[in-house]
Amino acid sequence: LTTVNFPCFEPCERLAFFCLRPISLNMSSLVDHPDRNVIRVQLGQNTVLQGITAAQTAELEALLVVVDCHKGDSLLQQGVHEMEQYFILEGILKRVVTNQAGKEMILRFADERDMETSYAAWRLGTPTPYSTVCVTKVRVAKLALVDWASFLARHDSIKQSFEYSVMRLMSEIMAHTITLHLLDAPGRVKRFLRKQPELFERIPKKELASYLNLSAETLSRLKQRGKI
Repeated sequence: LTTVNFPCFEPCERLAFFCLRPISLNMSSLVDHPDRNVIRVQLGQNTVLQGITAAQTAELEALLVVVDCHKGDSLLQQGVHEMEQYFILEGILKRVVTNQAGKEMILRFADERDMETSYAAWRLGTPTPYSTVCVTKVRVAKLALVDWASFLARHDSIKQSFEYSVMRLMSEIMAHTITLHLLDAPGRVKRFLRKQPELFERIPKKELASYLNLSAETLSRLKQRGKI
């Protein structure tokens, strides 16, 4: 998503002050990782990578780095030009945008078998319009977006599937943003339960409340009163 969608949230270098600072992360190339056999199975279950051939898998694996990080760690900062493609192996990530006043808006959550990307911004040549932050302890496999784009250019069927996924994610984020204005508090929670029921008990309630534009107290009260 861009400033066209969220004009009050400006994805530029001036916002770097408000973004979470990256930290030193535990990284290892996939081919040298002690858990590489398990990770290969996890990658094969990723929605973007399902069905790719053994040769394509081997080509991609040579480019991948496995990263282990903790809750609150920032994988990607808002307002930067160096971007990466992430395949989530374990844990939950959030996509969050920050305005000049330091106010945050969570755009989406993503967990195992999903991916996180700033492909649209990379294609447009613009800075990242959001940060990617760990909601829980997370393990991802990543590569530079320029390398991912080169890989896609060599494999058109994967590129088509990936770009469809990017468009679907953007559509889902837009639909969520609209429902924040159109639905009441119970309606927002029920929509989340319908769309991502597997995440309801895994996401800290403070984070979930923020995503739904509620206070943590309101979310708790709705649950206690049986309205969700």
